[in-house]
Amino acid sequence: MMGEPALGLIGVGLLGTALAERFCASGLAVLGFDREPGRLEALGGLGGAAVGAAAEVVRNCDRIVLSLPTSAIVAAVLDEVEPMLRPGQIVLDTTTGAPGDAAEAGRRLARRGVGYLDATISGSSDQVRAGDVVVMAGGEAETFERCADLFAAFARRTYYVGPCGAGSALKLATNLVLGLNRAVLAEGLAFARVLGLDPEMTLEVLRDGAAYSRVMDTKGPKMIRGDFTPQARLSQHLKDVRLILDEAGRHGAATPLSALHRRLLEAVEAAGHGNLDNSAIARAFDVDHPA
Repeated sequence: MMGEPALGLIGVGLLGTALAERFCASGLAVLGFDREPGRLEALGGLGGAAVGAAAEVVRNCDRIVLSLPTSAIVAAVLDEVEPMLRPGQIVLDTTTGAPGDAAEAGRRLARRGVGYLDATISGSSDQVRAGDVVVMAGGEAETFERCADLFAAFARRTYYVGPCGAGSALKLATNLVLGLNRAVLAEGLAFARVLGLDPEMTLEVLRDGAAYSRVMDTKGPKMIRGDFTPQARLSQHLKDVRLILDEAGRHGAATPLSALHRRLLEAVEAAGHGNLDNSAIARAFDVDHPA
């Protein structure tokens, strides 16, 4: 179809488009599908090729990357393509979902001789484009090694973290800290503004001091400018926080800060800002335009 064996990509949203850009730039032939035609046009502009169904991707590719919003959508896609799966294929799933769902997907595919990795990504779509993300992958070690070239195309570091489901578990732990870092930065900037401090100066001092976190580099300027053009959507992070709280309840973990974070995100989403960038958590602390 495309000369060299194609790399399949199912899901060409914010993250999927960024992955496609990196894969194409590294010389991989990308064959993609998304339910929204406009996204497939963008894929063509990057040098990839589009097909009309997920099943066509599976029929033509030995390795398939999933970049989908939820575990439920992953399961629905697997339902659709299962008759086309064949032994020796690999499904590399970047979706942030429940660890138990990822473990079940791994068991399901293993029965067909298909390798599965829940290869979750720490970083936004812009950071994927810059090759500045970390991958946390769960699955068989041999399957992980067979995808080293794919990881090298977009990640600065990749961790093999254990069996199927471990990548999803570590992504939730990572997102717990990352999301609260964004929320506390938003609160701190709003607090400084109310005290009459210059926001740009405040951010500079925060970045240069002991309070520093990387979200100050990626999200601080967006919060100050009120530029919430999405790199990763607020509603998607709310979905992640709900998953965190579900897992915490299942395992008896204490997560009071995440419970508060969920309420803040829900208020911002209810105000109509769910499709904005996750830095729009700043709207929860905006005294002039509260969420």
